[in-house]
Amino acid sequence: MTVAPALPLFGHTNAQSAFLAARDSGRLHHAWIIQGLSGIGKSRFALRLAALQLGAKPISEDPAGAPASDPVMQKILSNGHPDLKLIQRQLNDKGNLKQDISVDQIRELNAFFSLKPALGGWRVGIIDALDELNTSSVNALLKTLEEPPANCLLFLISHATAPILPTIRSRCQTLRLRPLALEDTQSVLETTEMENPVELASLVRGRPGRAEELAGGKVMVASSAAQSLVKSLPSANEAQLSHAILCAGEDDQTFSAFADTILNWVSEKAVEEPVWSEVWFEGQKIVSAQKSLHIPADQAAAKLVTQLQSAFANR
Repeated sequence: MTVAPALPLFGHTNAQSAFLAARDSGRLHHAWIIQGLSGIGKSRFALRLAALQLGAKPISEDPAGAPASDPVMQKILSNGHPDLKLIQRQLNDKGNLKQDISVDQIRELNAFFSLKPALGGWRVGIIDALDELNTSSVNALLKTLEEPPANCLLFLISHATAPILPTIRSRCQTLRLRPLALEDTQSVLETTEMENPVELASLVRGRPGRAEELAGGKVMVASSAAQSLVKSLPSANEAQLSHAILCAGEDDQTFSAFADTILNWVSEKAVEEPVWSEVWFEGQKIVSAQKSLHIPADQAAAKLVTQLQSAFANR
């Protein structure tokens, strides 16, 4: 009977190999930035490496994948390992996530690192995510990065939504994770109970962690409308154009799915015809403006469709 890892790895094998090579060399750096877009599995990746460093025994087929029956992995999966500390945003009094990771949380991490490992060996911390630190918590973190305790390992997850300060980056090694291949994305989604994993895999564009927010019926319809639109251009009639805008303009999520599908198509077209790169950049401006200026979804969808029509007309 084949034993599966508790936290299977989909993609990211190169990044994992880079970490394992550093570990095997005996010169493992004390702090690692795990950087990449949200929804590609960075948290799972960090947790796998943390388990390995804390003594979990991987299966033969996966050099960093321990099974759920492993004693170390059991403690990690139950949030009960005394030598692992996960730092995330906490809930406020109203039950909502706070905006930032507080300085007190980072001070707790620093205190955690100052103690001897409870089970011998190492202490490991994970900050999820670096993007959510405020100025005070960044300054507190720098103290640990500048004077790292012995046998302590820190993973800093970055969604790349905010610049990483040079003072932090210079004290860390960086592993850059990429969006998953379509096959890997589908494999991830097939392990969930979500419907239409094949369609979702195309929609999330290598970021299976986004599947839940994009799995609604309206969102799938918006994505389908975008696919139908690009197939009909440049000869789309008024009814087809109106239908696409109507489906995309329901709310922010339907517009996001519609725009993602359109811009993914444009980016693939730009590979063969570089002139379409400009169209992609202009489309991204519309998407960014919709988010930052809170432009109604139907208006943003109409702008995107008009821009796409103009691109065909000018070529």
